[in-house]
Amino acid sequence: MDSETQSPNLKCKKDESNNNEKNKKFKFCSISDPDPEYVEMLMEKETDSPSNENNSVFKNDGSWLKRTRLDVIKWILDTRARFGFHFRTAYLSLIYFDRYFSRKPINDGELWLVQIISVACLSLATKMEESQVPKLSEYRVNGCEFEGYLVQRTELLVLKTLEWKMSWITPSDFLNYFIYKFCGEVRHKELVNRANVLIFALMEELIVVDQWPSFISAAAVLAAYNCQLTKKLLEIKLNAMSSWGFLEKEHTSICYNLFQSIAKKKSKFKTRKYVISNS
Repeated sequence: MDSETQSPNLKCKKDESNNNEKNKKFKFCSISDPDPEYVEMLMEKETDSPSNENNSVFKNDGSWLKRTRLDVIKWILDTRARFGFHFRTAYLSLIYFDRYFSRKPINDGELWLVQIISVACLSLATKMEESQVPKLSEYRVNGCEFEGYLVQRTELLVLKTLEWKMSWITPSDFLNYFIYKFCGEVRHKELVNRANVLIFALMEELIVVDQWPSFISAAAVLAAYNCQLTKKLLEIKLNAMSSWGFLEKEHTSICYNLFQSIAKKKSKFKTRKYVISNS
């Protein structure tokens, strides 16, 4: 690991940490009036996102970083719930985390580095998305907290590593649109919540750049609506996307199958837990 990562000594300017004003924010599609042109623009933009990251550090099943990443996801979700952040904020922080460690090497066991990078990534995401941002001292990882100046320096390190590219498309940007396309307005709020939960369950299996956000979002909506669709019924549902060709539908089907597998695993775990607790 380089000396810059070991001992960040960068001075973080206040206006740089609030760089989100220079980035265009993504709006959310209204469930009652989805804007096809805007959604098409988002889909075009996601195809322009670089996907040539070195994700091999996450794909080795026995790797320390891959196992630690699961703890990071749990911490992000717990912190999101604690402060009431949007799911998009949580997902965005995971994008920063995955892309950072795809570019920066790390030695096994350097938990302190993973923790402070996690804090920096979530803090940056909140500055991009949230109207109210917690103090840096309020972020705690396993009961520990980092000095504010150190988090600021780490934020700048993350910004430099990601080349100040902080605006990314996320699955949340498409949820309302796909609910409208596939489900109408049935149980809209419930479907959004269930889809978000499924998306983060999938992130335990996938790195964020492995599939485009629109495919993940479409599959999450369909799985939240009905996780037992047959191949034929899934094809019928996906035909609602007239602009999609074979590849788009195929990638969405792959994501949907992953959601089905996740649902089965969770169902088996709950059943096993119930049997054990009643034995």
